[in-house]
Amino acid sequence: MIERQKTIKKPVSVAGAGLHTGKYVTLTFKPAPVNEGIRFKRIDLAGTPLVAADVDNVVDTTRGTTLEENGARILTVEHVLAAVAGLSIDNILIEIDYSETPILDGSSRFYVDALAKAGIIEQNALRKPFTIDTNISYKDPEHKVELLILPDDKFRLSVMIDFETKVLGTQYAIMDNMADFRDEIASSRTFVFLHELEYLLQNNLIKGGDLNNAIVFVEKIISQDELDRLAEVFHKPKIAVQNEGILNNATLHYSNEPARHKLLDLVGDLALIGVPLKGHIVAKRPGHYSNVQFARIIRQHIRKESKHIHAPVVDPNKPPLYDIYEIQKFLPHRPPFLLVDKIIEMNDTEVIGLKNVTMNESFFVGHFPDEPVMPGVLQVEAMAQAGGILVLNTVPDPKEYVPYFLKIENVKFRHKVIPGDTLVFRLFLASPIRRGICHMKGIAFVGDKVVTEAELFAQITKRTTPRL
Repeated sequence: MIERQKTIKKPVSVAGAGLHTGKYVTLTFKPAPVNEGIRFKRIDLAGTPLVAADVDNVVDTTRGTTLEENGARILTVEHVLAAVAGLSIDNILIEIDYSETPILDGSSRFYVDALAKAGIIEQNALRKPFTIDTNISYKDPEHKVELLILPDDKFRLSVMIDFETKVLGTQYAIMDNMADFRDEIASSRTFVFLHELEYLLQNNLIKGGDLNNAIVFVEKIISQDELDRLAEVFHKPKIAVQNEGILNNATLHYSNEPARHKLLDLVGDLALIGVPLKGHIVAKRPGHYSNVQFARIIRQHIRKESKHIHAPVVDPNKPPLYDIYEIQKFLPHRPPFLLVDKIIEMNDTEVIGLKNVTMNESFFVGHFPDEPVMPGVLQVEAMAQAGGILVLNTVPDPKEYVPYFLKIENVKFRHKVIPGDTLVFRLFLASPIRRGICHMKGIAFVGDKVVTEAELFAQITKRTTPRL
């Protein structure tokens, strides 16, 4: 299934107080071009500095996730990022007029609703999730924290929390598909224990906090005098403790809402990796610090793997997309100069083709009689023919067009190709086709080895003579 990158159709704003600063903040989501990723812009500062939503920019995880870049900070980004990632938005600019995002009701719901209202649109670029192919883990034995990602064909999350308190107990939350985020996870609010709330109040650390943006759990019996004092602090006529062990400021949306909120935070923090994932994450007692450390480990793995060019997987039992007869409907080439036997896969920007190299090839007669080697120029030609099928698929009647070479750059022959080898070509557009001119990157494999690389430039033009 082909996935395209997404952004929003039009700007949309959300406003409210920041949890820790208490300042009233306006945050505006704006569309962004392909491959831009997620970036914040501090419009209240001189030069309107940009802060990329990048795990390398995390500078604090004490009471939320804080980013800093270009001399600008953005506090408590996790709920905003969870909304963006939860809706599979790849490119977005987030303008903000202060250092902290609005806490709202302590969930991602209002951000999700705003983004949905703005409209989510596909862009003219492929979305390329990174597929996890090995187990990756993070452990913090002291705090009994463990995060693990396992290979899977989609992104899914399983979270367990246990604060070793009867009022909350052990809870689990599962998100089997990112499409479930909006309806099952986004409205899950942050939570706090009453003793933590008292500490934060005494130290003036939640200037924007009130009983409308968090679930407050009560672990012990408290006096009416204490309840009356809290009511005064939060400008409430009365506060009571419900049977579930929570203050009457809130009714749980779900019996496991705290676990769902921890899952929400994890979605937001993992968005800092900068690329969507395919893998199953199992998280035990996650928090912002562990989430960010785990994201850094995954990012390091991605960077390491990205240095390796992987050969396409070719299933010999799977019918090709185009066989040799269908290939001849696209290409003007004919034996002995038709050098592609099959097209295995193809989408709007990429094609995978195959050539079986046998001793019967005519060029082996003279190249070389005692040590047959497929000429490098013919390997490049074979790649170009596979790429030609991709570009000819962009015109309404391929038979009426011919692809011509314009230029070849950065050619590298890494290993020789000999009789008995199967060449697998992978070509993709390095830039969009404009006025019939295309720029492609091509890689040829034999097994897992890269044998040839090249950048190819070609032009498709209309035929001047009828096709034979």
